[in-house]
Amino acid sequence: MTETPFTSGPPVLPGPGAIHFATSLSPHRSLSPEGFKWVIRGAIAANLVIGVPMLILGAWPVMGFMGLDIWLLWWLFKRSYLDARRSETLVLTDSELLVDRVAPDGERGEHRLDAYWIRLDVSEERLVVVSKGNRLVIGRFLSPDARLALAEQLKAALAEMRAPRFEHDWD
Repeated sequence: MTETPFTSGPPVLPGPGAIHFATSLSPHRSLSPEGFKWVIRGAIAANLVIGVPMLILGAWPVMGFMGLDIWLLWWLFKRSYLDARRSETLVLTDSELLVDRVAPDGERGEHRLDAYWIRLDVSEERLVVVSKGNRLVIGRFLSPDARLALAEQLKAALAEMRAPRFEHDWD
């Protein structure tokens, strides 16, 4: 989770005012595609070590179930990688908090909340942004520690945004 400007997709224009906070969130996947290939190869090798003796002993249906086991493992990892395509972009301006969501299938959703009325409900399970009765859960895919860190950053940005700024020519 880093504070970065928009980097992907069509540009989403925030409302008027200065940008106080901007970040892009995406799920973390610790296994690289190369690591995924090695996991599948290892599972195939382990199943062959068990399945070939079973085939020799006459228990041939075991090989079919082991093939089903490999297919299920492959499908679950592919599903996890598909789910990793989701993302959320948060932009806090003087007037609004813009949340741009991209689903794994590419569908986009945009939510705009009045920045002045924003209140954060934070727990380890969820981070809820409330503004004028509108509730929006953000960062569902983040770990509890990352969610709490995001909440602290957002709270600090809200405090900085709400702090009065006076410019005087007194000298």
